[in-house]
Amino acid sequence: MLKHSKSLSGHQNPVYALANSSRPGIFFTGGNDKGIVEWSLEKMSFSKVLMPVKTSVYSLHCYNGQLFAGLRSGEISIYDFDEQRVTTTFKAHEKPVFDLLTVPSKQELLTASEDGTVAVWSLKDLSLLYRIQVSNDTVRVIATSPETNQVAFGCKDGIVRIYDLNDYSLVQELEKHTLPVTSLQYAPDGKYLISGGRDAQLNFWSMPDYELKETITAHMFSVYGIAFHPTLPFFATASQDKSIKLWGSDNLKLYKILSIDKNTHGHTHSINKLVWSPDGKYLISTGDDKMVIAWEWE
Repeated sequence: MLKHSKSLSGHQNPVYALANSSRPGIFFTGGNDKGIVEWSLEKMSFSKVLMPVKTSVYSLHCYNGQLFAGLRSGEISIYDFDEQRVTTTFKAHEKPVFDLLTVPSKQELLTASEDGTVAVWSLKDLSLLYRIQVSNDTVRVIATSPETNQVAFGCKDGIVRIYDLNDYSLVQELEKHTLPVTSLQYAPDGKYLISGGRDAQLNFWSMPDYELKETITAHMFSVYGIAFHPTLPFFATASQDKSIKLWGSDNLKLYKILSIDKNTHGHTHSINKLVWSPDGKYLISTGDDKMVIAWEWE
């Protein structure tokens, strides 16, 4: 199913952020370095330092020819691929930006911060449309439903909060995790939302009512990444316990464990982010060991 393809070195410090490019075979990483790095899956190698940054990068997201970077300083930097430069950097929050996501149907950018707020920005002129006090503490992660009519925010207080994307009104609060929520993903078929937490649990919430259907102790420590395969009925999870696990999205069955503790190739420290290449051929992981690993689907 998944086998080690290549371990890529280049970062000098832990890596916290990972994103695909709109260009095939290209992805980006950022972390506690002074630059965001571009990589090539075709060459399985470092391409270049795409853009310099002054502080740690906690989140990355590509949309419409631009790369959005959320920084520890609370700023957002935007790199334009046509112009080959950073076109703007602006103060989005008073504290670090842990996640960001675009809502194409509304031409909006959502940013989530340690300050407990989510800010909504117009993609047309980057004006601030709303600032929502979602929690009294960090909002760690954002996920939008496949129909893009709802958005989920995972918070440090252990609660997943669901908002209506039309007017940003609070719809529901999902309380099951005993520690901070650290990962969120809606299933591509819209049947459920998965939340992962520092309590090592995966919770499965049915759609559209968000009824708790299943709880799995998935890892030994925090679940930092959940990524659905783009075409096949599988999803992968990554953890602070240094392992990647592959699950069936229909039956929730565990199919594969990738870990140096299981005598496979793997990370030596916490795995912080996971993403599939758009064609589903590779799973890419990165973390505190400064490594980027490409796993090939077979």
